[in-house]
Amino acid sequence: MNHSFRILFAFLLTAPLVCGFNCSLNLDYQALFKANPSYCSDGFDFPVGPPNAKNYYNAQPFGKNYHLGDDWNGTGGGNTDLGDPIYSIGNGYVSAIENHGAGWGNVIRIVHFIKDKNLLVESLYAHCNEMLIEPNTWVKRGQKIGTIGNAEGAYWAHLHLEIRTEVDMDLGGGYSEETDGYTDPTAFIKLNRPKKE
Repeated sequence: MNHSFRILFAFLLTAPLVCGFNCSLNLDYQALFKANPSYCSDGFDFPVGPPNAKNYYNAQPFGKNYHLGDDWNGTGGGNTDLGDPIYSIGNGYVSAIENHGAGWGNVIRIVHFIKDKNLLVESLYAHCNEMLIEPNTWVKRGQKIGTIGNAEGAYWAHLHLEIRTEVDMDLGGGYSEETDGYTDPTAFIKLNRPKKE
C-alpha cells in the first residue's frame, strides 16, 4: 500500500471520530472514485419504486414555489408511504448522515462521479424515518439506504430529493430563488439512465 493511500485510508477511518457525521471533509472525491472505480456512476434510477418510481408521484417538483428538489409521495396519499424504502439513485460515496431536527429530520447525502463527463454530483435524501447506511461508506445504485419519513411529524410522509451540482454545500433551506448548485432531479435522472445491456 503506497504512503499517500495509507494516509487517506487512516483519515477516512478517523474522520467521523474527529468531526462527527456532519463535517465537510473536503475530500478529493475524484481520487476516492479513481481508487474505487466500481462505484463510479453506471446511470441513475428513481429513489422510490425503482427503477421508474412505480406507485409514486412527484407532489412538488423542482422550481415550483422555489422548491430546490422533488417531493416523492406514494399514490395512496397521507402517511401511507411512511416507512417505505428509499434507494440510492446511483453508485456513490456516503458523505454524511445526520438528524437535522425540525424541518429536515434525518438527511442522507451521497456523492456520485460520472466518469465520462468528469462530473461530481450529490444526491440528498431528506425527512427519512430510518437511515440504514453509515457515513464514509460506498453504495450501489438501487441499494436500500433508508425509509420514507415525515421529519418527526412535521409533514405528511414523503421523500425530499435534491441533486446538487456542487458537493458539500451547506444544507440550506430547501426553497430559494437562487438555484446555483442545484439541478432538477427528475430531469437529471431521465437524462442519465443506465445504459441498456
